[in-house]
Amino acid sequence: MRRLLPFAVSTLSMVVLAAPAAAQQVAVTDDASRMHGLHQHDAPVPSGVPTAPRVEVVSDTVTYATIDGKPVRGFRSRPKGAKKDAPALVVVHEWWGLNDNIRAATERLAGEGYVALAVDLYNGSVATTPDSATALMRASSGNVAGNRANLAAAIDYLRSQGAKKVGTIGWCFGGRWSLQAGLVGGSKVQAVVMYYGSPITDPAQLAELQAPLLGLFGSQDGGIPADSVKAMAAALDKLGKNETVQFFDAGHGFANPSGKNYNAAAAESAWKATTEFFAHYLK
Repeated sequence: MRRLLPFAVSTLSMVVLAAPAAAQQVAVTDDASRMHGLHQHDAPVPSGVPTAPRVEVVSDTVTYATIDGKPVRGFRSRPKGAKKDAPALVVVHEWWGLNDNIRAATERLAGEGYVALAVDLYNGSVATTPDSATALMRASSGNVAGNRANLAAAIDYLRSQGAKKVGTIGWCFGGRWSLQAGLVGGSKVQAVVMYYGSPITDPAQLAELQAPLLGLFGSQDGGIPADSVKAMAAALDKLGKNETVQFFDAGHGFANPSGKNYNAAAAESAWKATTEFFAHYLK
């Protein structure tokens, strides 16, 4: 059931903007190829856009899982002096992998009062070109069971460290996997945020979701059709789930400061919606 949250009805209400005729269109063969078309002129280089955390944070690398006998390491950040039971976030990287941009985003989230754990769905690899990102995304996307186990382990790790409430967030490739984390986590997850990730529309899969969902998308996104997003929202509504979707007048990757589609106004509006959503459900 779509709900307008009391703290920001005008910000988080369902907004549907028609995509302009000039919106970029990409030939689709699979998600990885589609993302290659959207990011073919991008490079995962930090842009210098200010994203410093609001408070001092401490960060480290932790082993949060062992899968197929191999340790899985992630990047953890938390406010200095954070309480052991502080709310936590599973952070899922974009198609580039767990790089400096994602570390910066994780620290910014930690600055909002969360223990934020950036997971690794690429087995330690990080892409530096669209071609290498395509290969890594395609290989990872083909390992659904392994990725779900990875995300389940991250949720359990955060809870084992004292978190009583856990949320998930991801962008692009990570947007879809943030939603998957909400599905696999069930009652262990209290809030899910997905930025312009490929929607899941299968009611049988969506039935697993128990947490409220906030979806943030670009109306000019040539790789994530608005109709597919609305189909996901409709399926969630039919299942009686708590979902809120917002479209911004922007393209794919509008919140990534290293991408050509970065849109400062949309990014900041989405950030405000994100922080208010998490504060409402996790604090």
